[in-house]
Amino acid sequence: MLRKLLFFIVLILLSAIVVYKPGATSEPGPNPRDPAKENLTRVEYPSLDNIPWKARFIQPQDTLESLYGKDWPTVARFNRIDRRHVYPGMTIKEPLDIASAGKYTPMPLTYEPAKRHEKYILISLDEQWMGAYEFGKLKFSMPAATGAKDHETPVGVYQVDARHRNHTSSLYKTEDQTAQYPMDNAIRFHVGADNVSYWIHARDLPGKPASHGCVGLSDESMQNRVYGIPEKPTMMDSKKLYDWAVGEAEYEDDAGELELLEDGPMVEVVGVNPRYRM
Repeated sequence: MLRKLLFFIVLILLSAIVVYKPGATSEPGPNPRDPAKENLTRVEYPSLDNIPWKARFIQPQDTLESLYGKDWPTVARFNRIDRRHVYPGMTIKEPLDIASAGKYTPMPLTYEPAKRHEKYILISLDEQWMGAYEFGKLKFSMPAATGAKDHETPVGVYQVDARHRNHTSSLYKTEDQTAQYPMDNAIRFHVGADNVSYWIHARDLPGKPASHGCVGLSDESMQNRVYGIPEKPTMMDSKKLYDWAVGEAEYEDDAGELELLEDGPMVEVVGVNPRYRM
């Protein structure tokens, strides 16, 4: 009788064990099978192959500010993340030479196809990064979050045809489902054959492809408004791009409504999403 009882106890215990096998993420949205959910060192960016860095495990007391002081934006950009996505238990890439990393960009300093254009936006899926060019010379660049697996941002050459500073998603809501997802500083660059629009806009930056196809740029002002953090917004990349690309006086609309454009900058999307090291 005792043996039978022990046998059934063992069966119950075995049935409670969940076998975890790493696999590709089906983002967007949190996914326990995402190989980079807690470890951003698994996301491979080609430009980092020759830049020395080490893994940094985030402890309960850690923040980017406490770890890196005034250099925290450098480390955030190096990892393609914002402050809201740095939390205890995760691992990030820490550049060994933070001073040099402050000048880091994976985008070419000159880009031949952009030389005939006053303004040209180049987006690299491999690097999760965006560059703004003026007559072929890199004006500035910034990290981005493009479409996740099965929702990849379409590659090709496009032209900005609309802008909307206070845009919101018609399909997706915020995490708490209380409002439509904000898309501040939205620049539309493509409308697919299925009538799906692709925008560059403010969003969260989790350090990897994460959107439904749009290109997201960090904007802590939007995050403060929606999530209440960070307390003092600093990184506002989407506003910087918007003001440079379509923010001239002739584009301004006091009504804050979507405005169609005829002569917007060119946008080129290249590459494939980064690989995940297992």
